[in-house]
Amino acid sequence: MRIISGKYKGKRLTAPKKLPVRPTTDMAKEALFNILNNRFYFDELKVLDLFSGTGNISFEFASRGTERITAVDGFQGCVRYISKTAIELDFSINTVKSDVYKFLEGTSEPFDLIFADPPYDFDTEQFLKIADLVFAKNLLLPDGVLIIEHSDQTDLSEHPKFSEQRKYGGSIFSFFEEKEE
Repeated sequence: MRIISGKYKGKRLTAPKKLPVRPTTDMAKEALFNILNNRFYFDELKVLDLFSGTGNISFEFASRGTERITAVDGFQGCVRYISKTAIELDFSINTVKSDVYKFLEGTSEPFDLIFADPPYDFDTEQFLKIADLVFAKNLLLPDGVLIIEHSDQTDLSEHPKFSEQRKYGGSIFSFFEEKEE
């Protein structure tokens, strides 16, 4: 994986092979960040990266100037790799080893952007539970957005907070936000 833009533009990062991950492709990540770049100032964001895996998304935000990032993953090897790499690159990433659902149930801290990249083989209910918890617990700041990455085999468009989706290769980013009355 590589960092697309910012302070470490072009830097390649190699995660340990034994991590149980499927990193977002560079093509999909670049497309996603082009959308976000038109919507947010990265240095003002408070980001939550769920199912953070290799930290691919967290590192991209950090390289672009985001200083308030929390990365949550249930696998100790992932958390250790993100922490180690964040220290090496002098990134301000708070890592948390936790089941994502337990983390969401236990936190009250709101974020501007929440990104979730669960395993693609989750059933639709497991994906939707993320959105349900985020909105039930009011974990988005005003004008905040939840983005869930999933395969084209999963349809999340029936959720009441769903706003749009973007497809890049086999990956889909579904966006969820509070709708204005």
